[in-house]
Amino acid sequence: MATKVVMEALSPTMEEGRLVEWKKREGDPVAVGEVLAEVETDKAVMELVARAGGTLLKQLVAAGATVPVSTPVGWIGQAGESVDGGPEGGQAVKQSGGQVERAPGPEPSAATEAVATARPPDRPTVLPSDRPIAMPQPSDRVKASPLARKIASERGVDLTAVSGSGPEGRVVKRDLEAGGQAVRRPGGPEAPRPPDRSTARPPYEDVPLSQLRKTIAKRLVQSIGPIPTFYLTSEVDMERVAEAREALNASLGEQGKVSFNDIVLKAVATALRQHPACNAWWQDDHLRVWHEVHLGMAVAIEDGLITPVLRNADTKSLRELSAESRELAKRARERKLKPEEYVGSTFSVSNLGMFDIEHFTAIINPPEAAILAVRSIAPLPPKLPGQLSVLRHIRMTL
Repeated sequence: MATKVVMEALSPTMEEGRLVEWKKREGDPVAVGEVLAEVETDKAVMELVARAGGTLLKQLVAAGATVPVSTPVGWIGQAGESVDGGPEGGQAVKQSGGQVERAPGPEPSAATEAVATARPPDRPTVLPSDRPIAMPQPSDRVKASPLARKIASERGVDLTAVSGSGPEGRVVKRDLEAGGQAVRRPGGPEAPRPPDRSTARPPYEDVPLSQLRKTIAKRLVQSIGPIPTFYLTSEVDMERVAEAREALNASLGEQGKVSFNDIVLKAVATALRQHPACNAWWQDDHLRVWHEVHLGMAVAIEDGLITPVLRNADTKSLRELSAESRELAKRARERKLKPEEYVGSTFSVSNLGMFDIEHFTAIINPPEAAILAVRSIAPLPPKLPGQLSVLRHIRMTL
C-alpha cells in the first residue's frame, strides 16, 4: 500500500511551505528516516524525512513551489505500484506565480498518510532555478496591441523581430515607430525595426518573497495596526559596566569574551523578575503574566529578523548567556534553528549598537507586552562646568 507524504507544519506558526529542493528523484529507493526534500518554512529551512520505506513513486509538487500545510507532495510505495495524483490523476498541482494550485479530482482511496519529521539541513541550501526557457513563437501569437498589429500588417513588419516595451513584453505602436534596421516580410514594404533590447537591463525585477518575509509582513501589520504603542527612552551610564567588562574579559582569557549585549541581556532578565507586568502576553480577554523569563534576542539574517529564545534567562550566569546567545545567533544566520528555539519568548531585546545606530524604536513581537531597543555606546560630553571626564553611555527605548 502506497504512503502519501504531505507538507507538514514544521513550526507552530507555519501555514504554508516552499519546497526548495527534492533530494530524491522519482524511482529512487527511500529508507525510513531518509531525507526526501528541503522545505523553507516561515522561520528556517527544514528537511522532510520519510516515515515509510520503498520507492519514491511520484513527486506531486515541483521544486520552488509553495503549498499549504497538509497538501500532498509525493507518494512512497513499491516499485511499479499505481498511485493517484500527478499529471495523470485527479490531484495534479500546478505553479502559478510561485504558488501551487490543486486541480479538482477524487482523493486517493488506498493510501496511508505519512507524517514527515523535520530537522535542519547539514549544508547550505542552493535554490534551483525553475524558470522556463522562452521559445520563439509564430508572428500571430506574439503579444501585440491591435493598433500595432494593424501597423505591422500595413508595413509588412514581422512582429517576431520586434522587441515589445509594453506590459509583459507586448508590442505597442512606439516599438514600430522607433528607429533601427528595416525588417519586412516577403513582398512587403520596408519598415523600421526598433533597436535590439535583448541585452538591455530590464527596468525592474520582481523578487519572490521568502516564507520568512511573508511571516514578518503579517506580524508587522498585526503589531503596528491594532497594538497601541508608546515609547520610553532613557540614557544609561555604562562607564562602570565597561570597566567591569574589561576586567572580566581579562580574567577569562581564552575561555570566551563577554560582550556589552550579553550584559544588557543579563540586566534585562534580572529586571523582568522585578517588573513582571513587562514579562507578559496580551491574550485578548486576559493578561498572562509569566513567572519564567524567556528572553527573545533579535538576530539579523539575510531575509529579515528572527528572534531566538534564551530560556529561563534570569536563572543563567553571564557566561552561560554569552555562550548560548552566540551559538543561537550563529545557527539563526545559518537557518538551522529548531522551532522550539525561536517561539515562546516573553520579552524581546533588539540591539543595533554594532551598526553604530544612535536611536531607533523596535516593533513589539505579539503577544509580548514590550520590547527594548538598544543603540550603540557613545561618549557623553560633560554636563557640569569644569567637568573634564567624558563618560560612556547608551540610549535605550522601551
